Amino acid sequence: MNRPLLSICIPSYNRPQQIVDLLKSIDCDPAKVEIVICEDKSPQREQIGAAVELFANGSKYQLHFFENEKNFGFDGNLRRLVERATGKFVMFMGDDDWFVPLALDKFLNFLIEHKDIKYILRSYLTVHSDGHTENFRYLPCMTTLPSGEATVAWLFKRSVTISGFTISRDDALSFSTDELDGTLLYQVYLMAQICLKNESIYYDVPFVQTAQSFREDKPNFGAAEAEKSRYTPGTVSHDNSINFTKAYFELTAYLDKQHGTHLTPLVLNNLSKYSYPFLSIQRKRGISSFLRYAKRLETEAGFGCTVYFFIYKWALVLFGENICDRIIARIKQGVGYAPNF
Repeated sequence: MNRPLLSICIPSYNRPQQIVDLLKSIDCDPAKVEIVICEDKSPQREQIGAAVELFANGSKYQLHFFENEKNFGFDGNLRRLVERATGKFVMFMGDDDWFVPLALDKFLNFLIEHKDIKYILRSYLTVHSDGHTENFRYLPCMTTLPSGEATVAWLFKRSVTISGFTISRDDALSFSTDELDGTLLYQVYLMAQICLKNESIYYDVPFVQTAQSFREDKPNFGAAEAEKSRYTPGTVSHDNSINFTKAYFELTAYLDKQHGTHLTPLVLNNLSKYSYPFLSIQRKRGISSFLRYAKRLETEAGFGCTVYFFIYKWALVLFGENICDRIIARIKQGVGYAPNF
């Protein structure tokens, strides 16, 4: 059997209807892809299995569905997906996200043209609760990115969203580890390992659309054993947000020790400059609660190292999340992409 060009890898947990919507949005050449789903022993396992089976029975796509023997958590499940994939590239997709119509085939052609590239940073779309669509673009056009620490530090935050995250399957498999389970950053770890030594590329045409379900304040993380010491399921609490932020630096320390690099100060500076989403996620809980949380970000996570952090902080205090979101969206729309400080 010929090896697929791309394995569409879906970590599944508790979303039987959403995963069907995602599967139905796949509209590319079936000869070039396979679909790999790992269900992570969620309470709705049976419903997910039945929904996926119903889709597979009438589908033209090669689909492989696996049920994990235990709840591995986010990082462990991504690792299992890489192990089970057979494509030249793997692409992670959140189980509540979907593909932009008629865009996936173009991306597959891009992969064929750039078959030696090992990591692709993608742009993507998000539909907000008020109905407006935001295009997350990072550069004005397709750009080849050099290997090395500076590129990896720049890519850190921009590689967190998993939907559309595309990487060489064999290289990802070669860096497999469970030492960072519970960080919720396994995909960033894979990017860093590969991009320290290899060129990467930015693809500017959005082909995925994200749901941003984290804004509903009902996260699925925290159920796995590897996550329980860091995260409390069911809400995006102060502690959950702080522990997730600290996980970035657990990852950079791991890489610095392994490679003799200096990623930690580079990533800290970059995250501080782009700390708005780290701050805004807690603004809905009121000003007093938000200020306590912002102080923890400043001191515990070290985000007070650039002036941008304080601009975002006080803008959120004065104007609130919704107005600030609209201001930032208009700035990005005017520039054409997210400004690089």
